Amino acid sequence: MKLTPAQIGQLYTFTKQHYVEYYDLQTELVDHLANAIELEWESNPTLSFETLLNKEFKKFGVFGFMDVVEKKQKALAKRYNNWVWNHFKDFFKLPKIIGTVLLIAALFYFFKFNDNNLIIIRILFVIQLAIVFFALIKRELNKNKKELNPKKWLLENTIYRCGNFDSVLWLPFSTVNNACNSVTEISDYFLFGISCFFVCSGLFFYIILFEIPSKAQDYLEKTYPEYQLSKQ
Repeated sequence: MKLTPAQIGQLYTFTKQHYVEYYDLQTELVDHLANAIELEWESNPTLSFETLLNKEFKKFGVFGFMDVVEKKQKALAKRYNNWVWNHFKDFFKLPKIIGTVLLIAALFYFFKFNDNNLIIIRILFVIQLAIVFFALIKRELNKNKKELNPKKWLLENTIYRCGNFDSVLWLPFSTVNNACNSVTEISDYFLFGISCFFVCSGLFFYIILFEIPSKAQDYLEKTYPEYQLSKQ
C-alpha cells in the first residue's frame, strides 16, 4: 500500500504540530515516516494509518523530533561554517590576495604616519561596529519578511542569522579595546597586528553579512532542488 496525497499532508501537519517548523526538516521526517509506514503495511496491511504513525513516532523517544532537529541544526551550522571559511580563504589566494595585502599595507602606513594611533584605531573600530550594527538591523528586517512565507527553511534561517556567529560579532570590540588599554609602546609589530586584525575582521563581517546572503539562493537551490519550485 502507498500513502495517499492526503495522508502525506497529514504527515506534514503532524510534524508541524510536534514543533518542527522548517519545511526542509518536515520533508525529511515525512519521507522517513512514509517509508516506515509503507514498509509496515507490507506485513500488517490491516493496521490503520494513525496506528502506524503513532507507532513510528514513539520510536523517536521521549523528546520526539527534537533530537533530529538538533542534529540537523548542527550539521547545517557546520556546512555554513565551511562556506564562511572557504570564502575567507579566497581572499588569501590570487587574485584577491593582492587586494588583501594592499589593504593591510595601506592601513599599516596610515597608522604609522599618524601621531594619534590609539584614537584613530578606536574611531575606525566604532565605524566598523556601526556598519555591523546596521547590517544586523537590516538582517532582522529581512528575516521578518521571510517569516511571512508559509514555508520556512532551516538552511535559509542559518544563512540570514549568520550561522552561530551572532555571539562573536561583538567580540572584536573588547579585543581591540583591551589591546589599546594594555599597550605601553606603539611598535611597528603592534601596528601591523592591528592592521591585519582590522582587515581580517572586516573581511569576516563582509562575508557573513553580505557575501553569503547574496549567494543564499544558489546555496539553497544546490542543497534543496525543491527550493526553487517552492518559490514559484
